[in-house]
Amino acid sequence: MNSDKLLPNESKGFYKLSSMQRIGFGSGDLAQNLIYQTVSMYLLIFYTNVFGISAAEAGVMFLVVRIVDVIWDPIVGAFVDKRNPKMGKYRSYLVLGGIPLTGFAILCFWNGFSGSLVYAYVTYVGLSMLYTLINVPYGALNASLTRDTDEITKLTSVRMFMANLGGLTVGYGVPIIVQYFSPDGKINSRESGEAWFITMTIYALVGLCLLLFCYTQTKERVVMDEKETENVKVSDLWVEFRHNGPLRVLAFFFITAFAMMATGNAAGSYYMIYNVRAPEMLPYFMALGSIPAFIFMPLVPTIKRAIGKKQMFYVFLTIAIVGMIMLYIISVVPSLKSQIWLVLVAQFIKSTGVIVATGYMWALVPEVISYGEHTTGKRISGIVNALTGIFYKAGMALGGIVPGLVLAYVGFDQHNATTQSVFAEQGILWLVAIIPAILLVLAMFIISRYKLEDDVIDKINIEIENRYKQ
Repeated sequence: MNSDKLLPNESKGFYKLSSMQRIGFGSGDLAQNLIYQTVSMYLLIFYTNVFGISAAEAGVMFLVVRIVDVIWDPIVGAFVDKRNPKMGKYRSYLVLGGIPLTGFAILCFWNGFSGSLVYAYVTYVGLSMLYTLINVPYGALNASLTRDTDEITKLTSVRMFMANLGGLTVGYGVPIIVQYFSPDGKINSRESGEAWFITMTIYALVGLCLLLFCYTQTKERVVMDEKETENVKVSDLWVEFRHNGPLRVLAFFFITAFAMMATGNAAGSYYMIYNVRAPEMLPYFMALGSIPAFIFMPLVPTIKRAIGKKQMFYVFLTIAIVGMIMLYIISVVPSLKSQIWLVLVAQFIKSTGVIVATGYMWALVPEVISYGEHTTGKRISGIVNALTGIFYKAGMALGGIVPGLVLAYVGFDQHNATTQSVFAEQGILWLVAIIPAILLVLAMFIISRYKLEDDVIDKINIEIENRYKQ
């Protein structure tokens, strides 16, 4: 293991992080979410209503892109683990991948080749591959900063706070900026194409600056020596998956969580425009998908200490399901449907549960990495993050193809910017409330199988560090 000078209150491997280091690391997730959340929330409606391809074509494309990711992610994970660039084993990719990612993100929302499936595939596949080239090493960077579980909890809380700041900036800001630059004041018309291009250019460039800031503020101190990782290969991914039970549990939780988020996010714009028929309230509805993070994520360390991490998952997953049930009831009862404030309250409750449960799951990734290191002697952070990446992108694939296919099934009219049939509105409601709620019930069962309680993982980390002292 790499050596480093210790502070008086530190033991080797269990490093303390400053507030600036936590904010610096979190800025990397803020940067990525400026792109990821824009794609998640708005790319489908951009493709169907602005770019001019059908919902079914877009849904299939989302699936194909995720299949490419299944092949690409382990290649990136093995590549990252085996190499030690001078700029940093993991953090170097924030710069090396960040620059081309910025370009592809902008091109994805360019309407110059309107209706061209080939252009859409090339730009979206390129965007996804470059996103992986940043996201996998960024996830591994988390586990390279410290082994201290309390520090990781604090780090994750700051990271999720920053990530949701990105979500808020996208959810609230994107429709307002697009409407401002759009000639007809709409986000879902052919005339808004140039406005989308300008908006994504702004967001992508800000994201690049944040990635550069993250690079300057992070320091890798818990990484394997070069000789210990020189034989890392793609097949290690499947070996790790077979032997690491907690990793399997976390991987399947990622599938359900990201499928739920991707489905709900993609449907949000359709829901506010066509079901609630209040497009002017879309920025507020989307913003409420992130605002609870600023209230509850700082409280996560305290909540976890009080009730334990598994109980915390159960409580907040239940809160999210309650919010989704409220959205459904409000949407089918005519007297309630016109009360926009009730829609926003239900969205806030749903988002509170989703944010805490899906935010804290990232704190479990360093735990399963340490479990694998304890079992095999290899700390292959890149491989593990590639594996979790495969599964969360599998979830995104479901969340990408399901909305497109459901919209095609219910006869969504992509040329109508204001109204849809009753059946199409019902399909949109399935995507906003019913399907995500079912996925959350499944997620609750999956997380019940996770066995690494804090006392167990602390013991594992201490044993690992003691090995290196011998």
